[in-house]
Amino acid sequence: MRGPHNILRLIRTGATLERTGAMGVVLDAFDAPKPLRVAARLLGWPFKWLGYSGDPSVPPVPRALTALGPAYIKFGQVLSTRPDVVGEELATQMRVLQDKLPPFSIAEAKQTIESELGVPVDSLFSHFSEPVAAASIAQVHKATVAQSGETVAVKVLRPRIEKDFRKDIDAFYFAASMIEVLSPSSRRLRPKDVITHFEGVVMGELDLRLESAAASEFAANTAQDAGFQVPAIKWDKSSRRMMTLDWAEGVPLGDNAALDAAGHDRVALSERVLQLFLQHALRDGFFHADMHQGNLKVAPNGDIIALDFGIMGQIDEYTRRVYAEILFGFIRRDYKRVAEVHFEAGYVPADRDVDAFARALRAVGEPIFGMDATRISMGRLLNYLFEVTERFGMETRTELILLQRTMVVVEGVARSLDPRMNIWDVARPIVEDYIKTSIGPRAFAKDLGKTAIVLARFGPRLPTLMEQLLIAQAQEKPEPSQDKARLIMLSLIFGAAVGGGFVAIVGALF
Repeated sequence: MRGPHNILRLIRTGATLERTGAMGVVLDAFDAPKPLRVAARLLGWPFKWLGYSGDPSVPPVPRALTALGPAYIKFGQVLSTRPDVVGEELATQMRVLQDKLPPFSIAEAKQTIESELGVPVDSLFSHFSEPVAAASIAQVHKATVAQSGETVAVKVLRPRIEKDFRKDIDAFYFAASMIEVLSPSSRRLRPKDVITHFEGVVMGELDLRLESAAASEFAANTAQDAGFQVPAIKWDKSSRRMMTLDWAEGVPLGDNAALDAAGHDRVALSERVLQLFLQHALRDGFFHADMHQGNLKVAPNGDIIALDFGIMGQIDEYTRRVYAEILFGFIRRDYKRVAEVHFEAGYVPADRDVDAFARALRAVGEPIFGMDATRISMGRLLNYLFEVTERFGMETRTELILLQRTMVVVEGVARSLDPRMNIWDVARPIVEDYIKTSIGPRAFAKDLGKTAIVLARFGPRLPTLMEQLLIAQAQEKPEPSQDKARLIMLSLIFGAAVGGGFVAIVGALF
């Protein structure tokens, strides 16, 4: 499906922005230069008749994004958390994209549930409400379990949502291919790999069994986190296109007036939401990657409640250490160490000058630290960092896309609660704690223990491995480098035989 016919989809995107009046609003929000404004209008106006009209009662930008489909809605959800980027008025307008979209009928929802579980809805729930929230992919109903009387939330996928998403993703693939053809220098950014990553995330979100599993794992990881809750999944009432979980009573995190009326401390909430994200990303390597206001509530006791686990991020332990060291280096303004970490991780080609890179990073960090607390922005840092790494040949790290995107979203949420928040001061204790436990003597000892366990698994195979290596050694005269490699392997195997990582590593060194 990724053929030239997608040109129509991309043209229709620009035409829809023009027809709904969103083009001018978007250009103004991003303070687009005059040449770009002229080009956008010349390209959009002739095809205006091809654009979707959308709902005239909705403001232009959410009207255009809603008309264009779920992938565009997702983009709008991110921008709705960044009033510092698009302005307070536009950010407020786009918050309707989070959970206030037009719902589909309750009859279609019940039909989906009955098809998935094979039993009538009335036999499962004594009460099943009209939609209480409708987002880009699914909508939520409040229900009462017939047997137990529990109040639950039932999430049901939109009809034909899989087909709609596939159409948008195909168009994105086509656009990425055209960008690589027309601008060879952009291949360094691997635009098609970025779309592949996005596709994997989205398609996973369209299987609610995976979301249920993610919610369950997230709840287990965060069970001891003070001031944080994850609703429990009802596995016997969940399947591929619907899921059931405990009902979460609370005030939406994006409703500042309601939070103030309920007596919640918005400054404390802003700090907690950022610190929780960093804690989950660094400590667990498994984090909520769609933390906009529509997916967060505040319970009567002040706890933050997370909802909607369709997009979860996961990063391995090594990447977490790299990310923490980069953040910690910026917090301490140790730009040489930040540069070294980029080189050690292979993010920047080894033939580049580490000192020159460190000076470029200083040019990124120092202006930010010189700003007033209200203007310090992780999002701005990421933008500047991208520009610098581009000059030094760094390729796009697809494994960090979701982490970086979520960091920007979470910062926007925190800023909406407390515009004067100092991002660095709030992040420091979490990053420092992770550094102490994961990049120090304790972490080294832990790594050695893991090494011993892995090596010990070779125990039953040791005689065969030793024999194979000795035979290979006798049959050919190896190069010095090969000989050294085999000696190292023999030392590692010997270390495993005696059951200890220390012996293995000492043997390998010699």
